[in-house]
Amino acid sequence: MAAFGGALLSVVATTQFVGPLLAQETESKTSVYEQLDLFGDIFERIRAQYVEQVDEEDLIEAAINGMLTSLDPHSSYLPPDDAEDMRVQTRGEFGGLGIEVTQEEGFVKVVSPIDDTPADEAGVAAGDFITHVDGESVLGLTLDEAVDMMRGPVGSEIIITVVREGVEEPFDVSIIRDTITLTAVRTRIEGDTVVLRVTTFNDQTYPNLAEGLAERIEEAGGEDAVNGIVLDLRNNPGGLLSQAIRVSDAFLDKGEIVSTRGRDPIDGDRYNATPGDLANGKPIVVLINGGSASASEIVAGALQDHRRAIVVGTKSFGKGSVQTVMPLRGEGAMRLTTARYYTPSGRSIQALGVSPDIVVEQPPARPDEDASEEEEDAFGRSEADLRGRLDNDSLSDEEARQIEEDRARAEAAAALREEDYQLAYAIDILKGLTALAPQPQQ
Repeated sequence: MAAFGGALLSVVATTQFVGPLLAQETESKTSVYEQLDLFGDIFERIRAQYVEQVDEEDLIEAAINGMLTSLDPHSSYLPPDDAEDMRVQTRGEFGGLGIEVTQEEGFVKVVSPIDDTPADEAGVAAGDFITHVDGESVLGLTLDEAVDMMRGPVGSEIIITVVREGVEEPFDVSIIRDTITLTAVRTRIEGDTVVLRVTTFNDQTYPNLAEGLAERIEEAGGEDAVNGIVLDLRNNPGGLLSQAIRVSDAFLDKGEIVSTRGRDPIDGDRYNATPGDLANGKPIVVLINGGSASASEIVAGALQDHRRAIVVGTKSFGKGSVQTVMPLRGEGAMRLTTARYYTPSGRSIQALGVSPDIVVEQPPARPDEDASEEEEDAFGRSEADLRGRLDNDSLSDEEARQIEEDRARAEAAAALREEDYQLAYAIDILKGLTALAPQPQQ
């Protein structure tokens, strides 16, 4: 009897607990169905009674896009044409202005211009706000609608109105639309340093980086002739997560690169580095700024957390979310934010960005000032220029040649500071690390 009574009480208790839950679930479903009926009613009334005839497909697309854009700035509906444009962009060539944009306070904000594109050449800068396109305000438009306004035939002109911090009045920028061919990675040698300029993360990023690094090391005369690497991620708006992982893995031997966490814990993923370092332990400096976003921040955060690189520049953009592109019927697609990503130390950079280890602002461009002849004489002449000066008899020809080469490199570095102060600063860091590194025993 006691056992039966216990079982009975158990059943009663369970029934009392589940009953309200079932009722709440039923009530929730009923509310959703009522809202869907309301949507159908509004749709029919618009179609039948709006002052002008409406396109039913446009109405439905607008409703879907409104639902997605209400979630966050990065979720949206992609009609068939836009979905195809996005697939083309990940392959590295598309038509447009050459800017990555987001939306803030109702206006279009430039995340970053893409190197060597019409927008970049016209002087559009990261952080600019675009308020008008060809005289029409973008306020109140969705991001996709504003982007549509900026699209047009290759070779056609567009005038955008820009508001820039530090500039009192809005100003117009004229841009000629062109086919944008992305070169994912540009490489060069600066002194003894290999500079890897990564402009985007598309299908070609890692292959371009690995090939370019190998070529520059060979050009320098081998690894022993290279003092380190500058990985320049400034104004890189991001791209494919898979490529960010591969670029990070290129310089890490082990450990976590990034983890993603969705709403359901079982949907989380963790990505780890595999053995092998393309730089073979050479020191690395990563350059970032406010235009470095998403995949760029994954790379900077991973290398920073593992103390594999010194991060230099200014705070990054702060986009710490992952978007999944889901194909839909009719060739369209849905871009939906499905997870946040976290650096190896477990920090989310969403809305915070990656903070550099060393903050270095890029000085604003200064107008060239013509020096007077007297100033040139005062600062451009030395003992060696004086007639009748004594020769230095303590140096061999080889030592004198070496000194001249060192001086030429120093002058080249000084010239680079005028052209790109942040990059010059990064290269100076690598020189300092090399100077302090233990020398091999003879």
